[in-house]
Amino acid sequence: MINGYRIGEGMLAWLFHRISGVAIWLFVVLHVFDIYLAGSNPGLYNDLLSFYASPFGRVLETTLGAGLLYHALNGARIIVMDFWPVMTRYSRIMWYICWVVFVAAGIPVAWVILKPIWGA
Repeated sequence: MINGYRIGEGMLAWLFHRISGVAIWLFVVLHVFDIYLAGSNPGLYNDLLSFYASPFGRVLETTLGAGLLYHALNGARIIVMDFWPVMTRYSRIMWYICWVVFVAAGIPVAWVILKPIWGA
């Protein structure tokens, strides 16, 4: 409990959705900037691409992918509850299903992105 609030699944879903949404927005801003660099400063653009391919860049890319996947799955859960209000009864169950799908889809994708770090 924080300040009398019970931190439950609904609050965590809301918090993670907002955090992942802001992270996606920040990525879009960075993406617009790096595309701008491709035309205006190719040398700096190539340096940025080298950073993206570095181990730290790959970890950030994996984190971005996780944020995108969570945001999409939770957004689909919200859409289901918006169109079929009776499904709000199953909000908690659907949130756990989102996590199962997140892990099942996210681990193989993370492995592919991070594989060059380990030389596999």
